[in-house]
Amino acid sequence: MAQAIEGGNALLARMRRRPINSTLIGLAISFLVALLGFAWTFAPIRLDVPQIDVGALPPTTPPAAMSISAMPTGTYETPAALAFRGGSWSETRAFAASGVLVRHPKGNLLIDTGFGRNVEQQLKLLPSLQQSPHHLGTPIIDQLAKGPADKIAAIIPTHAHWDHISGVDDFHGIPVLVDDAGQRFIGSQGEGTEVLNSFHGVTYQAYHFDGGPYLGFPSSHDVYGDNSVVIVPAPGHTPDSVVVFVNLPSGKRYAFVGDLVWQMEGLTRPAEKPWMMRFLIGEDRSEIQTAIARIRAATTLYPQITAVPAHDGRAFSSIAIYPASTR
Repeated sequence: MAQAIEGGNALLARMRRRPINSTLIGLAISFLVALLGFAWTFAPIRLDVPQIDVGALPPTTPPAAMSISAMPTGTYETPAALAFRGGSWSETRAFAASGVLVRHPKGNLLIDTGFGRNVEQQLKLLPSLQQSPHHLGTPIIDQLAKGPADKIAAIIPTHAHWDHISGVDDFHGIPVLVDDAGQRFIGSQGEGTEVLNSFHGVTYQAYHFDGGPYLGFPSSHDVYGDNSVVIVPAPGHTPDSVVVFVNLPSGKRYAFVGDLVWQMEGLTRPAEKPWMMRFLIGEDRSEIQTAIARIRAATTLYPQITAVPAHDGRAFSSIAIYPASTR
């Protein structure tokens, strides 16, 4: 014991004589610990989500003529490791940028717009970290011009980020439906609203969550009055994020979840986005976990509901691509 104490004292004495070396060692250890902690945030940890009672499947009376079509406008590349915890750094995911056309006798809706005609100029408004390599397809406005006479009555963005609203600038005079949180978020001129706020003459049409609970979500808005398209608040990714439920005459139901998760693994595993991405975006982790739990519970209890993350092209596989349609 005495020898051990003497050895320890000798080590302390050497460290006092060499304070720079000991400081460097301490910094190196701290850096290594921080690096290991950061690496852990990408580890494949299953997200622990709360148990949710989603209640009964809401009744719906969609008109027989109602249908939907997927309208892809391009993709941008992201490592799977940045898309969800447990994703591989060596795997590149092509993030879809798409809209969904909802045909309804009371007026056609567009859920998100994907890339618009001016996306290259819009990207210059973003921080360089957000300017991912991308592949442009055909903007929705041009797809519609080549197809049937499908006029758009309104646009429902799942949230105000650039890759969901880029095409709004192509639809001058078409109202963009936003709730109270959306109006505040856009009006704040905050990070994430740069592109939308660069557009001139956007017509916003306010709606309110004036309906009751819907599949575990606390409130809802019935767009047409027939429960065929129902919007629910799902803040977390952004303050204005929503989920849009679309219920078709065939009995098929879809939940367009926006960026609640970026890839299907976010729901199936479930797995949250890596900490770095959540931090950079400013996500509310608690809100995200609760919304994921609600969607997972609803799709498990009612398999006729298909959840569609906006950036996972695989999730759109059961939806016909415009001009074809799914009923």
